[in-house]
Amino acid sequence: MNANYRERLKDKKRIVIKIGSSSLIHSETGRLDFRKLEILARELSDLHNQGKDVVLVSSGAIAVGAAALGMKGKPAELEKKQACAAVGQARLMTIYQKLFGEYNQMVAQILMTKNTMVNNTNRRNAQNTFNQLLAEGVIPIVNENDSVSSYEFQKFGDNDTLSSVVAALIGADLLILMSDIDGLFTDDPNSNPDARFIDIVENMDDNMRKLGKSSTGSNVGTGGMATKLTAAIIATAAGADMVIANGNDFHNIHRIVEGKNCGTLFVGNKKEEFFLIDYIEKLL
Repeated sequence: MNANYRERLKDKKRIVIKIGSSSLIHSETGRLDFRKLEILARELSDLHNQGKDVVLVSSGAIAVGAAALGMKGKPAELEKKQACAAVGQARLMTIYQKLFGEYNQMVAQILMTKNTMVNNTNRRNAQNTFNQLLAEGVIPIVNENDSVSSYEFQKFGDNDTLSSVVAALIGADLLILMSDIDGLFTDDPNSNPDARFIDIVENMDDNMRKLGKSSTGSNVGTGGMATKLTAAIIATAAGADMVIANGNDFHNIHRIVEGKNCGTLFVGNKKEEFFLIDYIEKLL
């Protein structure tokens, strides 16, 4: 059965890929890893050349801005985070445009807040924008609008959750979360050497949800395993398969789409009563 689930990943047509800050940044300096970014641009451009719709949810704005402004690590003060996001997002998009341009691939920026989704008009406008960009062959690059989001009701809080919301909004059939870990384990493998790797999750029951950890091993990211399992609840209920895989090697993206045994696969199980806003209000 596992082989069948993996095999059907080859036929996915609309794919959302989320990249965390820790997968983009040199941990020693806080600066961008250009070799990895070049691989990412090539991987996603090739997916698009295969006829697939591709959306990239990219973290990194605050980390890039902090490095540019000479700060060590992410600042704690809200106003400094917002300033870093404003500087870093502009730099990050400039770099993405140049790298994707090497493969003649056009990209666009979409910045969202939670209010984008809970407001009916804003949500429809966002959905229409995504669909039109994809119809034009553009890869949308999405991030939370950290330079203006401050209140709890405005923020998703992490891009794991944001990516699952985007996947549900646009009817994606596959969500890939590139993380600083190989996938889901029975316990934190960084602290428990006996933790077992979980290859496939067919049902997001309470036992699976208890495996979530509120911490993350990265000092530049915001999401731990708990946020990834929240993303899995939203994405699978919307009918999308989801894979958590190691972001240290972006070649894992094509391995996943080719149906190879890479990462933890959460099997989509669309719920007829699925209504995205209900999930946002209940889980976020």
